[in-house]
Amino acid sequence: MENKQRNKRLRLLIKELNKERKKQAKKIDILCNDLITAQSDLIRRLHTISFTAHFYKSIIGSTDLSKILNIAGRLIRDEITNANVIFFLRQTNGYETHAYESNKPGSLENDRLKSCFNAELVENICKTNKLCTLEDMFALGLQGNLVGLKKISAFAVPLGELGQVLGFVLIHRLSKNQFTKEQMDIVCAITCGLSRAIRSCQMPLRSAD
Repeated sequence: MENKQRNKRLRLLIKELNKERKKQAKKIDILCNDLITAQSDLIRRLHTISFTAHFYKSIIGSTDLSKILNIAGRLIRDEITNANVIFFLRQTNGYETHAYESNKPGSLENDRLKSCFNAELVENICKTNKLCTLEDMFALGLQGNLVGLKKISAFAVPLGELGQVLGFVLIHRLSKNQFTKEQMDIVCAITCGLSRAIRSCQMPLRSAD
């Protein structure tokens, strides 16, 4: 009888120990996952900082607008595979564009996207002063072949300096796969410095006018 009670107590003890072990294992898994997530976030942030620093180093001392936009377009394409980059800059009478595209032949879908922009839409995007997805641009007045445009992924990031939006940069590619948050963050990271560089290039021109 005593042996039975002892065995029963032993089984209960082992059961409790197993429960505790499972709880500890779950806590360890959560902690490991948190550490992995934190490490991944740190790596992404360091990469963004490195990319931004490289961009600033590449444009420092340059006063040629086309050169600066070309450098920005090239660096963005190096980071985002198959991305086409178009800069829309506000002008007194409308806007002007500077395109940096892949060396591959232009697709009909990409040409359609460019043709869908007009002065009103450009102004509407600038006034939002925030990152706009393709869906946002449709809400702001983007017109075009919906079937064709659904094959394209795109987003626009404003270029602002001293409270004034100078325009925006449009990133797009022929793919149904949407751009990731990390890819959008990479572009957003350089827009502040890029906007200042654009402003510096435009000031002499406006002063001459």
